[in-house]
Formats: sequence, structure tokens, C-alpha cells
Amino acid sequence: MERIPTRSVMRQPRQQGQTKDDGSPTSLLEIKGSICQKEDGVQGDERRGSGLNLPEDLLYYVHALMPMRDAACAAGVSCGFLRSWGSFPNLIFDIDTLGINDDYSKIDEITTDFISRVDHIMRNHSGTGVKIFSLRTYPCDSVHPSYIDRWLQIAITPGIEEFELLMPWQNKIEYNFPCWLLSTERGSSLQSFSLDDCAFHPALEVGCLSGLKCLRLSSVHITAEELCAFLSKSLSLEQLDLLNCSDIVCLKIPFVLLQLNSLKVQDCIMLELIEIDAPNLSQFLYAGRPIHISLGYPLQLRHIQMSSRESRMLYWVSTNLPSVAPNLQTLYLAPCWEVVNTPIVLPKFIHLKYLEIVLAERDHFPGYDFCSLVSFLDGSPSLGTFILRVDFLAIRHDSIIEYPDYSSLQPRRLPQHRRDNLKNVLITGFCSAKSMIELTNHIIGSASALEYLTLDTSRGHEREIHKSIICMHMPEEALVEVQRARLAFARHVEGNVPSTVNLRFIEPCSKCLSFDA
Repeated sequence: MERIPTRSVMRQPRQQGQTKDDGSPTSLLEIKGSICQKEDGVQGDERRGSGLNLPEDLLYYVHALMPMRDAACAAGVSCGFLRSWGSFPNLIFDIDTLGINDDYSKIDEITTDFISRVDHIMRNHSGTGVKIFSLRTYPCDSVHPSYIDRWLQIAITPGIEEFELLMPWQNKIEYNFPCWLLSTERGSSLQSFSLDDCAFHPALEVGCLSGLKCLRLSSVHITAEELCAFLSKSLSLEQLDLLNCSDIVCLKIPFVLLQLNSLKVQDCIMLELIEIDAPNLSQFLYAGRPIHISLGYPLQLRHIQMSSRESRMLYWVSTNLPSVAPNLQTLYLAPCWEVVNTPIVLPKFIHLKYLEIVLAERDHFPGYDFCSLVSFLDGSPSLGTFILRVDFLAIRHDSIIEYPDYSSLQPRRLPQHRRDNLKNVLITGFCSAKSMIELTNHIIGSASALEYLTLDTSRGHEREIHKSIICMHMPEEALVEVQRARLAFARHVEGNVPSTVNLRFIEPCSKCLSFDA
């Protein structure tokens, strides 16, 4: 059965008596097209009266600005829009834009419906004028490659600017992207190219992608050699994202990528080495185990985000990163767990202005010495903002509350470096650990320019979502630690905060506290 490509048009009632030669009903667009063909022979005002009285080029422009579903609806009620539908520039296909019921218990019906609707639209498209093409087949996990090949051949034509193909991660049939579609003539206009969960083996048939600025590959089978060859033909590339590409062992970013500004490498489990020779790289995001990272031209690198599921990440960063990125200004570190205390940073982050550290996984931080993070502060003389997020929930066994005579104890000797630029400090997951209190007081005493100090015991359990406060109830043991943190703050921190500092002490929401009571 022929189908119309949007929900609102698809649900229009069939015209009585309108059938095809095979007896099947005729869709609304086909009926309207037949009317428009008859009207093409009518002259002057009679023809213009059947549609919008606008110049054809302006009509095409207005049509191109509509979302695809609205554009299909307009094509069903206007002759002018119907004529421009054949060259509609923005083709975005997923079960939502196609108006398909997302009842995942009927996946076979969804797949059949998805193929039918996309195939109908693509067969009726002229193949010219496509600027944006996005095909997201999820949750359909058995779309035959022959369909996708046919749709891509129509869509990837000279003039296309943005391309996206997202296959389901559990796809039953592996799809091998037809690289010949990126020949010089077809691919020269591409500015953004994105692939998910398929094979991509670019070879000699890929031409010079002179306009490509953004490349994103996620769960894509491609070797390091194939990727390097592809990158060498993408001289205007500004952003490269590689996620879960498990076939890459040694990633080399060539010098010819003079425009490359942002690089993201995440969860490429076989990766052992990253060599970056792009001279103007400014942002680098890496998620994975600690590996060897080499930057041939590190002077432009300003922003780094790093996360790892393995231990010793903070240790690795503190001992390696200062020499890798000497001009770093922003550093975000998210180790899931850390089994060693951070060493003193000998090489310094001279230009670092923003530092955020996230500690998680409660079972691996039972006695972590928060004061060891002072080494990062000592190595960052220009630091203006320091954020520490402690996400694990546990009762600390080294609570300062267990030391009733703490004030009489010999205070720990920490390096007394002045921090004249540190103005903003935020600690979420503030707790009663003795080392946490010592770290907080050390910052208060050494940061002469401190303006804002926020200590949050709620660990983000009270969150604002769409301008509404959503309470995610804290477990009972966490609320016990909140009470300890409140007492530790009142006894050992609050009196040390200068009156010039804007102090905020955040506790769980009233619902959590009343629940605890």
C-alpha cells in the first residue's frame, strides 16, 4: 500500500471511489497530484486560484523552511507545494517524524511500516536539492542493506551538506557504507558526516572532501590506516568525534588538518596510542584507560576533559599532562575511582583557570585523602574556579565528628601557597571526613581573593528540570552523613569564613529532611 510520509497526512480519509488499477486506494498526495496535472493546462487566474499565489522560487523557499512533517502536509493540500516536495531539502527519517506508533512489542510491524514510508518518500524524490539527510532506523533492527543503499544513492548528490546514518547497536544485519557515494562530485559539498553502528572502509574511491568540517563515527568498524587516509582528504575538518571505535589501535591525527579545533576520543577499547600533529587543536576530550598521548604542537590546546573507569587517573594526569598541554586553561577530570593519593605536581599548569574534579564509585573511595588534591591547587597559580564533585554516598569512617578534641590536635602541615586568583570554590558531596574539612579550611586560609564558597551536602539530589524542582530521595545512610557534615561545618568551618565571602551551605530538600525525621 502506498503511504504518505507524515502522521497527519497519513491519517487523512481516503477519497471515495479513488482506486488504483490494482484496486488499492490512492493516497491524498497522488489524488492532489492528479488534480495539479489537470490544472497545469488551465491558464492565468484559474490555475493560480487552486494554490498559493506566490512566485515559484519564493514558494520553494517557504516550503524548505518547514519541518518535514509539515512540509508533507502542505504538499497534500497545495499544488505548488506538491511540485516542490520532489526536491524538498531536509529529509529527516525516524519513527517520530514518520508518525509511526512506537509500540516496541510489535517491532516487525514497525520495521515494515518504516521501510514502506521511507521508500515511498525516496522513490518520489527527484534526488536533487537535498541539503540535510538523516536516517535513524532505531528500533528497526532488520532493515535490509539494499533499501538503505537505494535511499542513500538518491540522497547523497552534489549539494548535500549534512549527512547522518544511525543504525541500532543491536542491528541484526551489519551495514557496510558504500564509500563510492563520497566521490569528488558527490561528497565535495559535505560539511557534516555522521555514522553509527556500521562498517566504513573508505578507499581510493573517496574523493577530496574539501568542505567537510565535522566528522562523527560511533561504533564504526574502521581501521587506523583507513581513518588516517580519510582524514588526509578532509583538509577543512574542524571537529572529529570517535566513540567506541574498537578497531583503532593507534590513532594518528595528521598535520594537514590545520583547521582541526576539537577532538573527542571515547571508549575506543583497543586504543593504545594517540599522536596528534594538528597544530591548532584547542579542545580535547578523552574517555578511556590511561594511554600514551603525544602532541606535536601543544601550544594551542586550551581545554581538556578526561574520564576513566580505571584507577590512577589523577596520578597519570598530574604527572603527564602539564608537559603535554603547557597552555591549558580548562581541565575537567572524572575518574570513577582512585586508589592512590595524588602526588605533588612538579610541572605546573601555569595558565589553568578552571579545574573540575569528579570522584565516584563509593566502594573505591572509603578513605580517600581529599587533602591530596591540594597538589593540583599548588600547581595552578592562575586558577580562578575550583569545583570538586564527590558523587558516592557513604558514611565516612574518618569523620571529624569522631575527634571530639580535634581543635587540640596538631594541624596537618600543608603547603602554604597563596592563591590570589582563586575566587570561586564549589564542593558537592561535602562530608564530615577529616581530610575534607582540612581541605576546605586550607582553601579558605590561602585564597585571599575568594568571593564565593558553596558547600553542597545534597550531592545534586535536588535538581531543577524544566523549571520544576525534582527531588531524588537520598538513602538513609546518606542522610546520616548529611547530619554529620552539618555539624562538622558548624564546628570547624563556618567560623573561619571571612565576612567578605559569599557563603552557601546547601542541604537536601525539605522532603528528604522530613523523610529522615
